[in-house]
Amino acid sequence: MGTALKVSFQKNIKLGTQKVKQLLGEDMKFGDFNIFPLTDGRFRLDGGAMFGVVPRVLWEKCCPADDQNRIPLSLTCLLIQAHGKNILVDTGLGLKHDKKFEHMFAVERTASLLDSLKTIGLSSTDIHFVINTHLHFDHAGGNTVLDDQGQTVPTFPKAKYFVQRGEYEDAVHANERTRASYRRENFHPIMHKNQWEFFVGNSELFAGVSVVVTSGHTPHHQSVKVESEGKTAFFLGDVIPTVSHLPLPYIMGYDLSPLQTMETKRWILDSAFEEGWLLMFEHDPQIQMGYVQKDVEGKYFLKSQT
Repeated sequence: MGTALKVSFQKNIKLGTQKVKQLLGEDMKFGDFNIFPLTDGRFRLDGGAMFGVVPRVLWEKCCPADDQNRIPLSLTCLLIQAHGKNILVDTGLGLKHDKKFEHMFAVERTASLLDSLKTIGLSSTDIHFVINTHLHFDHAGGNTVLDDQGQTVPTFPKAKYFVQRGEYEDAVHANERTRASYRRENFHPIMHKNQWEFFVGNSELFAGVSVVVTSGHTPHHQSVKVESEGKTAFFLGDVIPTVSHLPLPYIMGYDLSPLQTMETKRWILDSAFEEGWLLMFEHDPQIQMGYVQKDVEGKYFLKSQT
């Protein structure tokens, strides 16, 4: 990664942190809980695939592509501290990949997820629960790591890992359309160590921390809802991966059921606007969270944090 890219990425992370502190305060408090956006770096995916049927002349205004038509995306995970437990939502790409993979996806790693945990005084053994929104490699790649013998083992040895049962079954029995996104080394070793637990539908992990099935990207994709002292935060995963995907028709080509995604987005955005939810974006390279407003035409946009 060139020096200019490093400086730009570090600047974006710094600006993102400033915006988060405007919303949460220096102590990252959210009601009775603490929430921390954590970075696993960023990478690039094809811009056309990220915006589906939306023409490039429209999406490139917000997301300029490189010479290989790839746009930058953040790998933002979330740590929730609630009821004395450390709950990690998604794990990024992880550290198992070779140079070919890193070149293909233009991986930029100023800090890994484990580095990010260290900045708040935590290590891999301090995580009690891991929730995967789904099992695509950019959301579950950090579930596992290579040990000193080169064996793939769970990154978080004391944690229980949670995902929708249907998502796990789809990953295990991936087809020609989905196989490239699901990598067995990200989920099979966890089953070998008996660390998987499964949700079936909307479920509560603890009071104030629950999962909501948000179908479309995959049939059993889930988002994470945090509720405390009358406040609600909603970690979107891939149902609305970036702020640029707020318009209802802006749907990824990766989504298996795009019309379902659109209806899921409609429900999320309506609820977020009416009930004042804090939305948290996993892949936006500059903005990690914010509140939505509606313009005179009924279209949603992110409220300016000034």
